[in-house]
Amino acid sequence: MRIHEHSGVEALTSTEVGMSLRTFGGRVEASMVALTTAAHAPLLKRLTAFVVPVFDHVVMTAPLPAQTLARIGWSGRQGIGDSGNQFHYYRLTQDNRILFGGYDAVYEAGERPGSHLERDDELTARLVQHLHDTFPAVADLPIDFAWAGAIDTCSRFSAFWGSAYKGRVAYVVGFTGLGVGASRFGADVVLDKLFHERTERTALKMVRSKPLPFPPEPARQLVIDMTRRSLAKADEQQGRRDVWLKTLDRLGLGFDS
Repeated sequence: MRIHEHSGVEALTSTEVGMSLRTFGGRVEASMVALTTAAHAPLLKRLTAFVVPVFDHVVMTAPLPAQTLARIGWSGRQGIGDSGNQFHYYRLTQDNRILFGGYDAVYEAGERPGSHLERDDELTARLVQHLHDTFPAVADLPIDFAWAGAIDTCSRFSAFWGSAYKGRVAYVVGFTGLGVGASRFGADVVLDKLFHERTERTALKMVRSKPLPFPPEPARQLVIDMTRRSLAKADEQQGRRDVWLKTLDRLGLGFDS
């Protein structure tokens, strides 16, 4: 077996015996293909209807002095996330920095990983303010790092699977930021599909079903922006959801699905 690392694939085509993958440096022949492209442009056109790249921002402080850490009282080093619709998540790193991310989830039509959306000073400043609101004791501590990344988001906020090219290609996408714990399961399902094995995993409704597709542009941008505004409004009103969010709930869309 040969491993071709860092070989960006531009296109898939079927052959008599398998699949041909056109890369930036040549072609790779394979009997079967597992697609796990996350927020990158999908190699199967059908997936563009189901997945959008949403950019999530993170900041990280300088290491906390021992007295600051003791003042905060975060002795158990728990991973924490708040209960807002536009939620924050935060962790203590091994060297006692606070990693603080979330809240703004930005979508802009046509943008993919490597976009200018990975650097946004206004969003970073807002996230730093939220960090200081949550932990006033670190307000004078420098912010050493800030970054963002694209999340493969689907309408039901959990992964979905499928096959193409008469079962020679299987895919899993749409983890919506929840892939760390679920990616091993997702990979097992992909292997089940590639080897045409019926298992307990492939019998699950979540594996057999697809999320609702997003509308085409420009309606897609309008729907996502409207949903973000409604989520922010609900957070400002102690969780009270407007008609739009209640409609999405009835359709089984979003985190509550």
